[in-house]
Order: sequence, then C-alpha cells, then structure tokens
Amino acid sequence: MAHYLIANVKVNDPGWIPDYAANVHEIVHRHGGKYLSRSGNVTTLEGTKSTADMIALIEFPTEAALQAFMADPDYAPFANARKAGTDSQLLGIDAVDAAGTIPYLTGSGQN
Repeated sequence: MAHYLIANVKVNDPGWIPDYAANVHEIVHRHGGKYLSRSGNVTTLEGTKSTADMIALIEFPTEAALQAFMADPDYAPFANARKAGTDSQLLGIDAVDAAGTIPYLTGSGQN
C-alpha cells in the first residue's frame, strides 16, 4: 500500500537547499519514491495560516520503503542540514480511507 511523506518546511537559512535539491531526489528514487510536489506556492485555504515556505509530497510504494528512505545513511547529512536550516515537520500517511466510503482507496471495504 502506498505511503506518503508530507514535509512542511519553514526555511530559516536557505544554505542547505541547493545540495538537498540536487541530491535527495536520487535517494528518494532509490527507495521507490517519487515526488508528487515540491513547491513554495503554499496557500492556506482554511484554518490558521501556514508558516511553511515549502511543502513536499512524496509517494512511496510501502511504509517500509518510506522508513528505509528516512533511515538511509546517505540521506542523513541532507536531513541534518535541513533540520539545521529550518523548522520542519515531516508526516507519514498511508493510502487508507479512514471513513471507508471511498471505493478506490485501500481499506475502504469496497475491494
């Protein structure tokens, strides 16, 4: 089942961005992941205004693949640089419909 990484990033020091942008895509790809979006065009549509300057949405084929990416020693220096230069929140979600009413989502009861 697909798992998604959502990265909400508020940039405090942009020095980490060029190396991260140039290298992390390959590490994501190695774990079967693909970027669905990596954008600075963040618009709050409802609720408290987001402080994120950038949000990335990455799809992985499984939770194990997502966890392997996060634990990859090749990713560690880029993660550390991001953490040092940002206030970040990384979230993992699966492709399950919690309400069970959307037939094309896993776990909806409409297999």
